[in-house]
Amino acid sequence: MATTRARPNVLGFLGALAWLAVVALPLYFLVVASLRTRANFRDGHPLGLPDSLTLENYREVFEGNFPTYFVNNVIVTLGTVLVVLMLTVPAAYAVVRSKSRFSGRAFTLMLVGLVIPAQAVIVPVYLIMSEIGLHDSIYAVILPTAAFALPMSLLILVNGLRDIPGELYEAQALDGASALRTLLTLVLPLAKPPIMVVSVFVALQAWNGYIFPLVLIDSPENRTLTLGLAEFQTQYGTNVPGMLAAIALSMLPIFAVYLVGRRFLLSGLTAGFGK
Repeated sequence: MATTRARPNVLGFLGALAWLAVVALPLYFLVVASLRTRANFRDGHPLGLPDSLTLENYREVFEGNFPTYFVNNVIVTLGTVLVVLMLTVPAAYAVVRSKSRFSGRAFTLMLVGLVIPAQAVIVPVYLIMSEIGLHDSIYAVILPTAAFALPMSLLILVNGLRDIPGELYEAQALDGASALRTLLTLVLPLAKPPIMVVSVFVALQAWNGYIFPLVLIDSPENRTLTLGLAEFQTQYGTNVPGMLAAIALSMLPIFAVYLVGRRFLLSGLTAGFGK
């Protein structure tokens, strides 16, 4: 019996090449420009290789406050991911397994947060953090960042947990497993893809967050990387190669997170949407 060969998707391939160019060219410019000196930054074609490469910009970055800002960013990112997972995994489990109207309405109400921008509530957030004594601290960035990541994270996890067959839950119930034991021994092992998606999604938001650190942090020792980039700009000019070197270094951790979790992303993002 003859088999039918699938036709190559030429348009898809060309579209992928175009998208790759859109993403790759800025990254190439970022790396090449960070290896130029401030004196010859504007010499030659912007995408051409300079006559001489230098690591002086990276040395200046490490000798400045970049290590402090980097550690603060890591703390904010890990803390935000931890808070979101601790709240959304049990909540998603309750939404999927509970038959009460309250859980369904609470889930619907939670999704309203998807359409509320951070700028709209930044003043109340500032007043709350000042009132409870967390203003100008790392916690003042972690808590609101986690709060704004909760709706989308809960939506992803609910759809992911719906892929777990109901027979498995019933088998756990017949064995006398409590809700906590079912969550730990059944849900967590089988929900790794959506949990990884949420972790990457929240980590990206926390790592690149700007408005909360800008409004809620005053002390230089508590600043994050997004605020620290402003140090390369003074009233007399901007150290563009130095700023690009700092940006290139700040991209490495989040790029590593993506590489680790990328094989879970597609399955996690599409989980449960067919039900």
